[in-house]
Formats: sequence, structure tokens, C-alpha cells
Amino acid sequence: MIEIAGKQVLTEIGELVDPSRAALVIIDMQRDFVEPGFAFDRLGVDLSMYPPVRARIATLLAAARSAGVLVVHVQMTSLPGGRSESPAQLRFNLRLQRQGDITGGRFRFTEQGDAGHEFVTELAPLPGELVVPKWRSSGFWGTSLDLLLRSNGIETVVVAGCTTEGCVESTARDALFNDYYVVIVEDGVGSDDRAQHDASMLLMRHRFDIASTAGVEASWNVAASNRKAIA
Repeated sequence: MIEIAGKQVLTEIGELVDPSRAALVIIDMQRDFVEPGFAFDRLGVDLSMYPPVRARIATLLAAARSAGVLVVHVQMTSLPGGRSESPAQLRFNLRLQRQGDITGGRFRFTEQGDAGHEFVTELAPLPGELVVPKWRSSGFWGTSLDLLLRSNGIETVVVAGCTTEGCVESTARDALFNDYYVVIVEDGVGSDDRAQHDASMLLMRHRFDIASTAGVEASWNVAASNRKAIA
């Protein structure tokens, strides 16, 4: 911690991810995005980056739970019949995926009630954990995320999930704009486009604190041990 303009500023990863002030925010780890046989896989999207990312997030999630870290699952959501998509959002989707699949009415993902909207099994929320539906790339835009974080005294968001250059970076930027410290778990985020993942990480390394899953877990494991000792 250092002092700037009379204000105490956290600078060390251990301080930033302390369970008393940090939340683990897991972005869009849903079947349509990362699971073989679901929407993006059917589009021919490269999912090869996700299996190791999923495994690392699962260990991070276990460490967070043991340490009493607030866990928030952000869930991309769309309504049947395109009722949640504006023309501008549809144009955005056109740029992301094959246009024929969209204009032909075949481009559906994370629709409420569909199996693809569900979280992957190993990252499913436990009873009582916060789930925040979102309708756009950022977990903050048009959602209750900021209210829930502030209601629980959170100062730092530890961000994991997908996709790096899309919903992860959008959420991280909005977190900063809402005055949260941001820690990106560099090996706990992934994309279906490695070049865009690398470009996004290059940008985020200059804007946010970056940590490995092992580094964050180490801090949380110490906190978990301390909790057990006190109990």
C-alpha cells in the first residue's frame, strides 16, 4: 500500500485479493460458449483454449469458497425471438460470427431456457452464490452487479472467464470506471481466437493488475487456513 494525494492505494496482489475486500467474478462460463456440441462449437469456433482454462478456474473457485471470498457468476442471457437484441447489437453479432448463420435465423446462443444458457458443470453456482444475468458484453451494463458488489463491501474484482477480448475486457474496464480495483487472472481467461486473446492481454497488462491462478490461490489458501485456525 502506498499513499497518493493523501489516499491509501493498494498495490500488492495479496492486499488486492484479500477476502475481506475481493470478489471472484466469473464471466460467461456457459455451455454455448465453451462446451463441445453447443452453439459456438456448432459454428466451427475453436474451443481448444478452454479445457485448461476451465480446470484452472475450477481450482480458483474452490480456493475462493474455502477462503470465504464472495463469488459472482455472470451469465450471458438472451430472450427468445431476439427480443433482447437491438439492431446495433445484431450488427455487432454480424461482425463476430458468420453472417449467414445470423441472417438465416440460425445464430442463437445463451437463450433463457436452453441448455446452452447453463453454466458448465464444474463451475455451476452453489446455493446462495450470486448469479448476475447480463444482456451485453459488460457485466455491469444494465445489471445489478455494481449494487451487489457495493452491498457486500467489495473493493476488488478478480476476473476470470471468457472471452478475453470481449466480455472479460468489457467487464474489467467497467469495473475500473466504477472505481473497483481490477485483477485479471491471466491463465484463467480464454478466447476462441488466440490472436485476439493475446492482443487483449497486451492492453490489459498496461491497465490492470495481472496475476496467475496459482498466485491468487496462494493468498486465498492462507486465508482459508487462518479461518480454520480461528474456528
